Amino acid sequence: MSAKPIYKRVLLKASGEALMGSQGFGIDVAVADRIASDIAEARAMGVEVGVVVGGGNIFRGVAVASKGGDRVTGDHMGMLATVINALALATSLRKLDIDTVVLSAIAMPEICESFSQRATLYHLSLGRVVIFAGGTGNPFFTTDSAAALRAAEMGAEAIFKGTQVDGIYSADPKKDPTATRFDRLTHSEVLEKGLAVMDVAAVALARENAIPIVVFSIHEKGGFAEILTGGGHATIVTDN
Repeated sequence: MSAKPIYKRVLLKASGEALMGSQGFGIDVAVADRIASDIAEARAMGVEVGVVVGGGNIFRGVAVASKGGDRVTGDHMGMLATVINALALATSLRKLDIDTVVLSAIAMPEICESFSQRATLYHLSLGRVVIFAGGTGNPFFTTDSAAALRAAEMGAEAIFKGTQVDGIYSADPKKDPTATRFDRLTHSEVLEKGLAVMDVAAVALARENAIPIVVFSIHEKGGFAEILTGGGHATIVTDN
């Protein structure tokens, strides 16, 4: 690919639901393989990539809390779900001979390495894709917040939020045909309008660290690389 990427280092946030594909639960290996091929395209352009993956395809901590269970235990179970997804995505990347490491916010040395900023920067310097598992390692924080936090820690120039649609809309376009699509927004506008892109803590953290958020459809093959070079369909959230 001859086009020059706009960003040198990015954080990709992929939801657990994205890994489900058309299944009702779990991981569709074909989808994991396709997301891995999109990341491989970005690496081929010389872009350094960190990835935060959600766990909603396997477990959601809030589901336990909503039924009267303990939220902290529920969130811990959700963090474990993200580790399963991270290992699956790492497997798909390694099938493509992409050097990949999984760093977990919760220590589980038999399965993956533990997260630290120092380890992150070391692995990125060696050209590895770094997949962050375990969310922030704390209950009450979503994997969106983990994405904003890890993006700041790794010095990412943008957060790429892969969603079910091709950008930010005023409402869910699958439910509301009159929903308006935005091309550009500021972090403050996202917060003021209450747009459900990422949770409030994540958007505020990205704003504080002047990190743009690029919202695009994770289902478009090659879309990640296309947007990295200035094409494709996306909504850009930036204060610049």
